[in-house]
Amino acid sequence: MIEVHQAGRSFTISRRTGLLRRERRVVHAVRDLSFTVEAGEFVGYLGPNGAGKSTTIKMLTGILAPTSGHIQVAGLDPTKHRTALARRIGVVFGQRTTLWWDLPLRDSFELIRHLYKVDRVKHRERLDQLTEVLGLGEFMRTPVRQLSLGQRMRGDITAALLHDPAVLVLDEPTIGLDVVSKAAMRGFLRDLNAEQGTTVLLTTHDLGDIERLCRRVMVIDHGRLTFDGTVDALRATAPEESSIEDVVTRLYTAAEK
Repeated sequence: MIEVHQAGRSFTISRRTGLLRRERRVVHAVRDLSFTVEAGEFVGYLGPNGAGKSTTIKMLTGILAPTSGHIQVAGLDPTKHRTALARRIGVVFGQRTTLWWDLPLRDSFELIRHLYKVDRVKHRERLDQLTEVLGLGEFMRTPVRQLSLGQRMRGDITAALLHDPAVLVLDEPTIGLDVVSKAAMRGFLRDLNAEQGTTVLLTTHDLGDIERLCRRVMVIDHGRLTFDGTVDALRATAPEESSIEDVVTRLYTAAEK
């Protein structure tokens, strides 16, 4: 479902070094990154701030083009076929919303139906299902700007799933949620993957999400993949009494060296 082969992404940064002089340098956000994700997998994608996670997601969704290597998602080149790919994937950014700020939640969903050209009957069936599972009914008429963070996140998840994507890319989907909302979100994502076979790529700093949801974990640092395996294999890289937080911290520290 996802194929990344020796992908790289570089940026040229310019800074002033004198009154009339500027210095240019190349920053490699991602280097020689290779991995595959099979249909139906639930994969955690970890890394410290600045490791290259967001750059990877932007390349997978077609927002950024790789400067080297190649990427395919759902059989499509994300850069060349961005519009077609948008119909096959759903994306949720925990710190940004795809909903219209001043519109009631239900109006945002109706606009999304038109954007993705989803059949009205299929849209209604899908929305009814998600409304029941995620408990959206009591705030469907509320403007997005008046929703709590947990309510908005449920709305964003719904928006990403209304067109029934084959791949769901999640960037910090439980950020800022209370314990109850976080548990509900995890349960929903687990069921979505298990019952509908939706392929999920999850980036998060909440290692509780990883332990409860993911069967496979990839760790990236300085733009390079430093680990790819099961959660149990990740734990096995450290002493038995170590928590997963300790294991990941150790990986980050090793990459720094």
